[in-house]
Formats: sequence, C-alpha cells, structure tokens
Amino acid sequence: MDYLYAVVLFAISASVTPGPNNIMVMSAGANFGIRKSLPLLMGICVGFTLMLLLVGLGFGQLFTLFPGLHFAIKCIGTLYLLYLAWLIARSADEVTGDASARPLGFLKGALFQWVNAKAWVVATGAIAAFTSAGADFHQQNLTIALTFFIVSFPCVGLWLLCGTLLKRWLTNALARRRFNHAMAALLALSVVPVIQEILSRP
Repeated sequence: MDYLYAVVLFAISASVTPGPNNIMVMSAGANFGIRKSLPLLMGICVGFTLMLLLVGLGFGQLFTLFPGLHFAIKCIGTLYLLYLAWLIARSADEVTGDASARPLGFLKGALFQWVNAKAWVVATGAIAAFTSAGADFHQQNLTIALTFFIVSFPCVGLWLLCGTLLKRWLTNALARRRFNHAMAALLALSVVPVIQEILSRP
C-alpha cells in the first residue's frame, strides 16, 4: 500500500505542476472554453499513459542504443514547442467568436507527448523510481500507467478550469492578447533548460 501511495503522490506532483501540457490546456480553456478543449485534455492524458506503458516496455532503451535519436527528438520537440508558443501568442487576434475556431485536438494532444521534454523526464523517472527487475515489473508498469491515467484528468483538468474561469475577465481583445502573450512566454520559458542542454552538446 505504501508503494501505491508513493506512486499516487508522484503522479499528482508531476501532473499538477506547471509544464507545457498544463500551459496549453489553460490557454485553450481561456480562449475556447471547456467543451472545445476537452479533446486536447483527453489526448494529453491518454497519450501520456500510452507513453508510460511503452517506455516501461523498453522504448526508452532505444535512446541508449541510438543516442542521436534522443537528441533529434529534443531538437524537434523544442522547435515544436516554440512554434506552439508562437501560435498561442497569435491566437488573441484569431479568436474572434468564430464557432469553427478550435484548439489542438485529441490526436495532436496525444502525439505531443513524444516531443514534450517534461513528459520524457516524468515517464523515465517514474519507470526508474517505481519499478524493479523481476516478475512484478510489468504489473508495476501497468500500475504506474493506470495511476497517472486516473490522476492526470483532475490535475490537468484543474488548469483547464482555471483557464475557463479566466475567460470571463478576458472579454476585450487587449486583455486576451496580454494573457496569450504571457502563456506563450511561459511555454517558451519551459524549454529554456532543454535549449541550454542542446547548445552545450559537444
């Protein structure tokens, strides 16, 4: 039981703390509301759960065999996050009551996990910290993935709710633009450590 408590606490702290996923969800909630942002929320939670399972099954070992692959994913992921930050910064000018305007959908939210540096750190850290070699490994891997799946919905959903509540104070274009610029800056800042690591690579 102590093992499960430890996994739950880790999952909560990893899921509720600021990061690219939560910043995107909060921005989506503020700009598009809960209903339109739910596919993104579900994509993030399902996508990260699948990522955890695959990392536990040995996908992460590919980076040991092919270190260049890890570096390539970091570079692609960093560029993609900066691109998303640019989109968020521009969204204040684009969201003008158009019913067809939507945030990222389920599939993009799920696939985004594979270029999200924080997701990789959490996934590899969870597998390393809460699994042990032996017959119970796959059961532990499944327990970790299911725990994150259950915990991530309310934790990431809290950011969506906060973004939606902010929407009522972002009724004019200037306020919305400032909010989106702030969210874009936070998203860009979240990849600064990864950029520093890339630049320091010999």
